[in-house]
Amino acid sequence: QVRLVESGGGLVQPGGSLRLSCAASGPSLSSLNMGWIRQAPGREREFVSVITWAGAQPYYSDSVKGRFTISRDNTKNILYLQMNSLKPEDTAMYYCAARRKDYDLMNPSGYDYWGRGTQVTVSS
Repeated sequence: QVRLVESGGGLVQPGGSLRLSCAASGPSLSSLNMGWIRQAPGREREFVSVITWAGAQPYYSDSVKGRFTISRDNTKNILYLQMNSLKPEDTAMYYCAARRKDYDLMNPSGYDYWGRGTQVTVSS
């Protein structure tokens, strides 16, 4: 099936920036809506952002809107998440996820494919 591999996580101070990448491989990648979902220890999975295949429309959770920017390179099959003005509350494992259906994209449970995650820690 589709394979998703994240990279770019790390330790940053509050107010800092990181750019996450997700390399996708497998069949029918051009039809995938791709996004980012995060999970902090002891917390449920939380939708962060998604960008659609049709029209490349981005959507963000209220908690990251204005600070994060999602984008995708369809030629190279790479998904990005530029994270600016990071807060300690952003600390989590960030997962790249993909969904073939183009509705209910803000629901983490609806995604079909998942990467193994990249850790983002925001701390002074």
